[in-house]
Formats: sequence, structure tokens, C-alpha cells
Amino acid sequence: MTAEELYPILSKYAESQRIRLNKDRETVMDILRGLLTNEERYGYRSCPCRLASGINDRDKDIICPCVYRDPDIKEYGSCYCELYVSLEWNEGTVPHRPVPERRPAEKSRL
Repeated sequence: MTAEELYPILSKYAESQRIRLNKDRETVMDILRGLLTNEERYGYRSCPCRLASGINDRDKDIICPCVYRDPDIKEYGSCYCELYVSLEWNEGTVPHRPVPERRPAEKSRL
């Protein structure tokens, strides 16, 4: 699968969740390529914005969509990597603030 093929699938999924993909297509395509690289590398689509261990059970929280996505969008309008965003975030009616890392530090250590 390519990033171009994955884009409409995730776009439709996002809409079903009442959120959107970031309107910056270049940013989205970079993230999608990272997801696909991680899938090839590890066998699952771990968030390319975080360091995966390569152990599925250890990385379950960062397999896209990660468990932090919904609280990030609720509080900041976007997820950590800015792949998934609220409609308001895309429209620019909420500020675009950096999303702090919610993943516990002990999970990030390899």
C-alpha cells in the first residue's frame, strides 16, 4: 500500500469519528509514509512521531490511531503528530498549540 492509497481510507475513517485529517496534505502524506514504513519495519503502524520498540504489546498505545488521540484532540484540537484534527482546528477557529507528549516516559524507554 502507498500513502496515496491510504489517504482516502483514513480520511473516510476520520470523518466517521467526527474528526478530520489535517488539511495540510503534505504533512499528512509525510505521516502516512512514516506509518507505512513502521508497518513494514515492525508489522504494525506505530506513530512515526514516537519511538517504537518493535514489540507489539509494548507499543499498543502508539499504534495509529493511538490511545492519546482523542484526549489530545479534545484538549488541543489535534493529535500529537497533527494527523487527526478537529474540524475547528482545520478551519483555524481554535489555536494551533503544540500538543505535549502524554505517553508515560517509561513506555518510551527501549
